[in-house]
Amino acid sequence: MGITLRAGPVAEVVMDVPPVNALTVRAWEELATTMRAAGDDPATRVVVLRAEGRGFNAGVDIKELRDAPGHEALVAVNRACYAAFAAVYECAVPVIAAVQGHCLGGGVGLAGNADVVVAAEDAYFGLPEVDRGALGAATHLARLVPQHLMRAMVYTCRNVTAAELHAFGSVLEVAPRDKLREAALEVAGQIAAKDPYVVRRAKESLNGIDPVDVRRSYRFEQGFTFELNLMGAGDRHRERFR
Repeated sequence: MGITLRAGPVAEVVMDVPPVNALTVRAWEELATTMRAAGDDPATRVVVLRAEGRGFNAGVDIKELRDAPGHEALVAVNRACYAAFAAVYECAVPVIAAVQGHCLGGGVGLAGNADVVVAAEDAYFGLPEVDRGALGAATHLARLVPQHLMRAMVYTCRNVTAAELHAFGSVLEVAPRDKLREAALEVAGQIAAKDPYVVRRAKESLNGIDPVDVRRSYRFEQGFTFELNLMGAGDRHRERFR
């Protein structure tokens, strides 16, 4: 369990943190380190980011934030999430997110920063941050859905399905849950068959023409999470969630 790496031309980074893949500070840090190691390996041609268990990712471990005194845990988890999202975006090779079940909060940060998303039929995506007294990952949600839907999702905390994202073109394929890994590996194989030097340069060039700097944009969002916590809204909503 935890964050594991299966190295190879098609590398697999696997999240397995029961019961719902809500990651602690340490797990987010491990995910960032593992993603960077996978991309830095010259033998890697593509990375599949996937999960075991009920869902892809449920964001941060709210219990860890609730139980920690002061603001040290909040600062640590914000830095760790920032590092993990950046590690996906900056990975030297394409990253395919294989999403099943819930993809919430930080999960949207991961999937939104991936190059390709393949999803199971039961996958759904959402940002419950407003209900948790926090903000963030709208930067990454905006890479998955149109602007007005992104805003409605942030304000109302509603979710969207894999089928809806497939219609928008942000999910490449929707597969039965038991075929999700197979579908992701098939797409990965198509990329891995290309000239690896050319693909790495393609990844670098595509990041260079992005209209939004995802790192700066997400860091700006995080500042409002700090404000909400200083004003007591974070504690109130985390307690309500508990």
